Amino acid sequence: MDAERLSFKEMCAKFEVTPRTLRYYEYIELLSPEKEGRSRFYTGREVARMTLILRGRDWGFSLEEIRQWLLIYENQGTEPQNRAFLDLADRQLAILRNQREKLEKTISELNNMREIVLKSIS
Repeated sequence: MDAERLSFKEMCAKFEVTPRTLRYYEYIELLSPEKEGRSRFYTGREVARMTLILRGRDWGFSLEEIRQWLLIYENQGTEPQNRAFLDLADRQLAILRNQREKLEKTISELNNMREIVLKSIS
């Protein structure tokens, strides 16, 4: 792999994504590889963007939120992007905490019901 540019296949392998995913990210303008004929090449910029995209997906952000967040950097720079990230992170953390509370309640209820049923058959 060339340190400066990755081929389409190398990019898929590096990030363990399907060709379809990589083409889709390009289609929705999350990535903009260099094109030479029919070949695509991904620079360090695109590798960094892909890292952020996948991290954002892991954290539960939508692709549109990620796209808007990346555009802030391009149009306004790092500080506004960081402020936007804090807003996104605060919102997502609230959602995740709520989901965790619901999950803990569900687990507790299921455990209780399991114990009741277990006692009834013992």
